[in-house]
Amino acid sequence: MSNYFYDMVPREELERLPYLPTMGEFVQWMEKTYADMPALSDLTNTITYKEFGERIARRRAVIEGLGLPKGAHIAIFDRNSQNAIELFLAVTSAGYVAMNLPASLPEMALIGSCMKFDIAALFVRDEFKPLTAKLQGVKVLPASSIAEEGVPATVVDPDQPAAIFFTGGTTGTPKGAVLSHRAFMRGSFNAIFKPGKVIGVHRYIALLPLSHVFGAIAGLMGCFYTGNLMHTCEDMKATIGKLPMIKPTLLVIVPGICDILAGLCKMYGPQFLGGNLRMIISGAANVPPRLVDIFTKLGVEFCFGYGLTETANLTSANADAITHPTSIGKVYPGQEVRIVDGELQVKGDNVFSGYYKDPEKTAEAFTEDGWFRTGDLMRIDEDGFLYITGRIKNLIILANGENVSPESLEEPFYADPCVRDAMVKEDELNGAPVIAVEILPFMPAFEGKPWEEVTAYMDALVKKINDTLPSTHRILKVTVRTEDFKRTGSMKVARV
Repeated sequence: MSNYFYDMVPREELERLPYLPTMGEFVQWMEKTYADMPALSDLTNTITYKEFGERIARRRAVIEGLGLPKGAHIAIFDRNSQNAIELFLAVTSAGYVAMNLPASLPEMALIGSCMKFDIAALFVRDEFKPLTAKLQGVKVLPASSIAEEGVPATVVDPDQPAAIFFTGGTTGTPKGAVLSHRAFMRGSFNAIFKPGKVIGVHRYIALLPLSHVFGAIAGLMGCFYTGNLMHTCEDMKATIGKLPMIKPTLLVIVPGICDILAGLCKMYGPQFLGGNLRMIISGAANVPPRLVDIFTKLGVEFCFGYGLTETANLTSANADAITHPTSIGKVYPGQEVRIVDGELQVKGDNVFSGYYKDPEKTAEAFTEDGWFRTGDLMRIDEDGFLYITGRIKNLIILANGENVSPESLEEPFYADPCVRDAMVKEDELNGAPVIAVEILPFMPAFEGKPWEEVTAYMDALVKKINDTLPSTHRILKVTVRTEDFKRTGSMKVARV
């Protein structure tokens, strides 16, 4: 095992951070270890870890009072509030299976999700209560529900389910990835690894939806595992406007939010970030090198990596973004990886149990000898750094039968500081199939210039890239977009 991650954190701090395989053990350890340290704040009230643990115990009492069998599925339909955070930790530490539902879920999707995932009880935010009127067979309670007295955490087998997260819903019906306690906690333990001191030194903000595994593990659990302070976020736009007041030291965000923050810094100056920001951890989508450059110049360390819902979010991470700006980093502890026919395959504690009530898709996700098939094409260099070269399902098949990865053709576009996003795809030109690209310019780079200069720059960029490619791989159709791409919930470019 490489010491890449273990060498990031001071040894005396690592010795205080055990790997705990269940949520019940974790919540009790967290409360005891960080008792008097600040845990959670909404900018009006801040509670300590002792108070946080006591409130989670009182939430468990409400859950236990529902009379549901252990292992029943309990959903949380809220924004990133104190209620939602406490409920998630309470449900999982009480021996039930938690599911955070996206705050944007419309009524029929809510009903469908409750049916598909056998939701027995639903804790709902007051403003969302009207959407639950047609639910049948589901116990609906206010998200604010809390008892006078708490009850202890439940002892569970680490391989029992802890949570279900939506995945794969960008091009079809969402699946529910089941994460056991062991998998969820392995991902959470991996989230402790960041350069420098990690215990009680950071202020986080829960900017990413807790229904997304990146927000739940890299954000929420990464914060609490290391005894840091988490600020709630019930309105992302309003919370971003309060950055000067919150003064975060660490942000866990997707590249789309990084772009927004870069634009706000250009408009209002670096002080907009609050003056204390030391680190950004970004993921869930491609991270253009220009973002690394922008924030490095602002004195902010930029880290990013790779993971899937099915691997408890964190598979690899890169703390050397300056020297390896296009790599997704090295593999976290507690797992094995191999590359077979170009595809990255993973085995370890962090791998999910399967897709809920979907044995066919679950079987397709694993090899005969039990490795999870990520579907991502990778290469690894001599120093152990991973690089994404494409995604199997996105491959373009040329007339000569050769496979071309659109992601590999997109990489040089992302390396250009004047490109915000790019999507390579198969298209038609004069009735014949061709490789095409749609480019979204990074408009601050063209400030004050006419649109003709923008399109001329992009045409020249395509020609420059084509000159490096075999004739069969060249891009023959170019579209320079004036509007943003359609995006997924994690702000990735949606391939439609």
